[in-house]
Parts: sequence; structure tokens; C-alpha cells
Amino acid sequence: MFSASDVKELREKTGAGMMDCKKALEACEGNMDKAVDWLREKGIAKAAKKESRIAAEGLTEAAGNDNEAIIFEVNCETDFVTKNEKFHDLIKELREALMFSDCKDYEAAKEVKLEDGKTIAERIVEATATIGEKISFRRFERITKADDEEFGIYSHMGGKITSIVVVKGADRDVARDVAMQVCAMNPVAVRRDLVPEDMIEHEKEMIKSEMKNDEKNAKKSDEILDKMATGRLNKFFKEICLEEQDFIKDSSLNVKNYVKNAGGEIVSMLRYSVGEGIEKKQENFAEEVAAQMNM
Repeated sequence: MFSASDVKELREKTGAGMMDCKKALEACEGNMDKAVDWLREKGIAKAAKKESRIAAEGLTEAAGNDNEAIIFEVNCETDFVTKNEKFHDLIKELREALMFSDCKDYEAAKEVKLEDGKTIAERIVEATATIGEKISFRRFERITKADDEEFGIYSHMGGKITSIVVVKGADRDVARDVAMQVCAMNPVAVRRDLVPEDMIEHEKEMIKSEMKNDEKNAKKSDEILDKMATGRLNKFFKEICLEEQDFIKDSSLNVKNYVKNAGGEIVSMLRYSVGEGIEKKQENFAEEVAAQMNM
């Protein structure tokens, strides 16, 4: 009915993915023109043209129910779209579908069916076409807890940063306070033994280099230098370890003692910040205007 070269041709014409082109040709019995229209009607061709764009804005979202919680991130190209009602409706639709699904990871989450039978991956393609910017479902995680534990969920800056923590023995208000701490102070790990070893080694090397390059340390003994290095490393841990950070609501306590005073302990934490790890496109307005004037 159609050949591999037909799929290639359709892909070049529309910019759609290979599998989408194959589906289009199957649906249209090999008719190239109808297949192009099929892809356009579904928003796939239009969405594909935006695939090379950088989507580093967006929102994070989390929800909890009984002993399970979810967190995910949806990206767009501009902050303007994050205020769009259609974008917020999309976030809500995804949240409800994911919360009541049994998916455990990102790959499974993309295939979760919505009320109309379409998958989340398909809805994202549609959203790219209807909203007019590249929309991407970037990541997802599901967290489980025991009956004697509580979730703390907190969202900051309207969803730009979201965190989920699990505490044992303390109530939900305490857990939420800790989640607020995670959003505000961005700890790397709950405690020292969970800090990546390469991060610790890098910090040690930085401390040693700085001490060697400081003339004030030239006459100090190795013992004194070791103590100074240990002190600086302890300060480093206090900055990046959740339990050791000063509690934002009462700096006379660290977070560990705040939770301990409430009869609990911190089990785990998870924090999403929109666009982290994505290299954002740097716009130069003057160059853009000049380019348009020369067209």
C-alpha cells in the first residue's frame, strides 16, 4: 500500500515523526496528500516543527492521595503561556489522570489514557498545536509512604518550584513546613551520608586549593590546616543537607531538631524546579530587530 520511501517523503514534508507518518499513511491508504492533511488535523505536523525549540519555562505540579503522591513538570517556551487558561487546564487534566493511574515511571506516565481515550503523549502534541508553543511533558515520579508516615507538599512561585517530603512520626503540618524549607533552601540531600561522593570530593579539593593559595596559611601547621578544612566542610554540609539547615521559621533550630521536637524524623525529599538542567535560549532583542529590518 505504501513504501518506506513514502514514509520518508511524508516525514520530510511535515517534519512529523516516523511512526506518526506511518500511522497517517495507513489511515489514508497510502494517499500522500490525505496523509499530510491527517497529520495537520491532528496537530502533529505543526507540533513537529516546534520540536527544535527550547521549552524551559512551565510549571511543576504535585498531588497526594492516601499513601501515594505524584510530582511532574510540563514545559513551554515562554512564561506568558504559564498564565494561559488552556495550559492550566492541561496541568489539571494530567494531574487527575496521573494521580488515579498505576504508572510508576515517566515512560509509563506518557502512555496514561485520558478521559477521551488519548494518551498524555498525544495530548501534549495537541497542546503544542492549540497553544502555539512547544509543550513538553518533561518528567514524572510517584512516591509511596507507609501508614505511619505523612506527605508534605509545597508549591512556590505559583508552581515554579514544587517539593514533596515524607516524614515519620510527625503530622502533616510539620511535613508541609519541611517541604517549604526544601523549596526555599534547595538542599541537595536529607543528610550527609546521602550527598553524592563526587560532590564531597570536589568541595574538598576546592577547600585545599583555596587554603594553599592563601598566603595567610603559609606558616600554619598541617594540624591547624586540617581543622580549618574540616570546619569549612562542615559549613558546606550545613548549607546543602536538609537536616542541618537552619529552619526558615525559627533559625534557633536546625530542620532535624524541628522535626524531632514534633516527634518525627525526615524520611525523604524530592524537589522540582522548572527548567533546571535545560539550557535556556538567550534572546538578543537588538539583533532580532536588526535581522527583521534586513529581511
